[in-house]
Amino acid sequence: MPKIRTTRTKKPPEGFEEIESVSILDDYAKKMRDAENESHEGKRKSESLWPIMRISHTRSRYIYELYYKREAISKELYEWLLKEGYADANLIAKWKKTGYEKLCCVRCIQTRDMNYQGSTCICRVPKAQVKEGTVVQCVHCGKYRYFRSEAISANSRSKGCRGCSSDS
Repeated sequence: MPKIRTTRTKKPPEGFEEIESVSILDDYAKKMRDAENESHEGKRKSESLWPIMRISHTRSRYIYELYYKREAISKELYEWLLKEGYADANLIAKWKKTGYEKLCCVRCIQTRDMNYQGSTCICRVPKAQVKEGTVVQCVHCGKYRYFRSEAISANSRSKGCRGCSSDS
C-alpha cells in the first residue's frame, strides 16, 4: 500500500502527475481497499489474501513495464514509486532475472515456508515433472495451472502457474 502523502512528506518527482492523471494507480488503490475490506467468511486464511496478491502483482507489473519495457518514466520516479510502496521491489527484482520473468508472487519461490526443505511452490514445478491431466492451484496466490495431455514442445516448456506463464 502506498504511503499517505502529507505536507511533511517529500514531493513526488517530475512525471508523477502524468501517471496519476491516467488514474490507473488510483484504480489499483480502490481495488486494494475493496479487497482488504472484503468479507473473508467461509474462506481459508490463504484464500482471503489471493485478491490482494493479484492486485499487488498487476500494480507492480504496470510500474515495471512503465520503466523497463516502455521507458515512460524516469529512474528517479521509478525509485520513488518503489520507496513509497506503489510496487513490490522484491518481485520486480526477480522479474529482471532470467527464468523469473513471469513469476506471480515472491512467496512461490521462498523455500522456508514449504513442507519439504529446499522445495518451492507446486506452481514452479516444470511441466515435464508433473503427471499429465493434473490441475494444480497455488496455495500462496490462488493461480491455477493445468497440465495438458498433449505433447510438450521444447519451446513451450515453462515454469509457473497460469499467472507465472501467461503475459498478465
